Amino acid sequence: MHFHKVFPMTLALRDALWVFGEKLNWLVDRICVILIAALVLDIWFGIIARYVLELGITWTEELARYIMIWAALLAISSAAHHREHIGLDFALRILPPLPRRILQAGIDALGIAFFLFLSFYGIGMTVDGASQYAMIFGMTMMVPFASVPVAAALTAFQIFLTAIRSVEEEDNKLETQA
Repeated sequence: MHFHKVFPMTLALRDALWVFGEKLNWLVDRICVILIAALVLDIWFGIIARYVLELGITWTEELARYIMIWAALLAISSAAHHREHIGLDFALRILPPLPRRILQAGIDALGIAFFLFLSFYGIGMTVDGASQYAMIFGMTMMVPFASVPVAAALTAFQIFLTAIRSVEEEDNKLETQA
């Protein structure tokens, strides 16, 4: 049975969602590159300021921590978009098509549920962060804590899009083999 017969979704809608997911992933990839570049510059500045210029600058360590958290969490959605997240790849490779599709659908459903759960509870954590302050910057912890719900929602969305694409591609492969 074909996915689009069980879950009717027009090809135009699926393709539009996939194009949106591609553009969103392109943007997230660029943001991650910018964050990693900022992280490298921040760390190098911290090293030069401390050991070469002998300045007492301490904020570079805290900034590096927050940049790293944002970059790492945003990168998860990019990995999900390319289906490079942790999965049961070894089991999927040895299973026949139908059990493989069922297992992949289960993994995708668990992934979506987990990241939606994380996003939902991350919102509460972010709101609570309004009353907590960073040690050196004096800013509220809302910005660092917001990385959790933002990245989790993006990841759930990318897993959903990848699941739709993968099932449709599997259907097409099976049709050409028959």
